Amino acid sequence: MAPSSQWNYTKVTTLWSWFLIVAGLVSFIGFVFAAIISKLLPSSDNPIVSAIQNDRYYCFLVPLTLPITVIAVYFHWLSMKLFKHA
Repeated sequence: MAPSSQWNYTKVTTLWSWFLIVAGLVSFIGFVFAAIISKLLPSSDNPIVSAIQNDRYYCFLVPLTLPITVIAVYFHWLSMKLFKHA
């Protein structure tokens, strides 16, 4: 690779990495607001905020997903071990 091509690749990679970090942070903050903070706020006249406050789906999403994730990780680990030693 030419030096200018390497510099351009590094610049694009850095840009995409920052984009993904910011997108993940915005998603996390939105989830925390929907699951926790909106329940602590007083009732709102805004229909969108009121719908988020009255929603119970996201409050139970993570606690109910964690056991399934642990089981899935265990089975993936087990299948990797069986494949490796077969």
